[in-house]
Amino acid sequence: MQVATKEINVKWVMTKSNLPIWDFSVNPYVWCAHWCKYCYASFMKRFTNHKEPRGEFVDVKYRDPIQNPEKYKWKTAVVGSVTDPYQPCELKYWRTRALLEQLQWSWINLLISTRSNLIERDIDLIKTFPNVRVSFSINTLDEEFKKDMDYASSIENRLLTMKKLYDAWIYTSCFISPIFPWITDVISIIERAKNFSNLVWLENLNLRWDYKWTILKYIHEKHPELDDLYYQIYTKKDRSYWYELDEKIREYTLKHWLKYVRDDDSEWSKHWELPVVVNYFFHEEVKRTAKSK
Repeated sequence: MQVATKEINVKWVMTKSNLPIWDFSVNPYVWCAHWCKYCYASFMKRFTNHKEPRGEFVDVKYRDPIQNPEKYKWKTAVVGSVTDPYQPCELKYWRTRALLEQLQWSWINLLISTRSNLIERDIDLIKTFPNVRVSFSINTLDEEFKKDMDYASSIENRLLTMKKLYDAWIYTSCFISPIFPWITDVISIIERAKNFSNLVWLENLNLRWDYKWTILKYIHEKHPELDDLYYQIYTKKDRSYWYELDEKIREYTLKHWLKYVRDDDSEWSKHWELPVVVNYFFHEEVKRTAKSK
């Protein structure tokens, strides 16, 4: 697939976040060539003035070097909140690498989120950050289903890269997201990742905006036996599937001596018995609670 790239100048790349879990969102690129069909940021295309379909364009951000990086000391920033910082064009433009070089020795808390094994290139730099976590999105072990859903690195490569970072003493997370009901085998993914992942984060599939119909159409064509289940969950708002899965994972983690908490447990980040498994199925309640404070 051809991806149109355009270099743009921006005033800043450290954007203040409205979410309570981090202070800044950092995105070295506008949009993403991985073209995940379930991308929650799909609504942002209307702000880009691009005529190309989403997934077929990327804007490369250039800006003045970060001045006084020490001002970010102890602040928390997520790199890749609405784009993958290690998508294919990073091989040419190195905007993520440049950002990390400018933030080096700033004592910022970093969360880098990716679906790409290209991040291996920067292990030497990433390991110099004393407070960094790298999160790999993995929602299946089925490579064929993965190919239907995104153009990112294979699942096997993501797992191998996660282990390489873990072996380099970099804190890693396995982000099992989005969980597709009766398609994503959560337990099997935890089994694969638990020995080289400090944190396992679980998030359910949410359907909204234009991609809701894209996913439901895919389910109807590839898994028609699940039509009624998805109708109950995403039209009738039946949450019993998530409650049942919550209980199943709770039983599994108890049996295997893993710490299991829900994200509405504000103390979860203090649990250092590793790996920790965090249930983020009920994040709408968490968001509402955060906004009310």
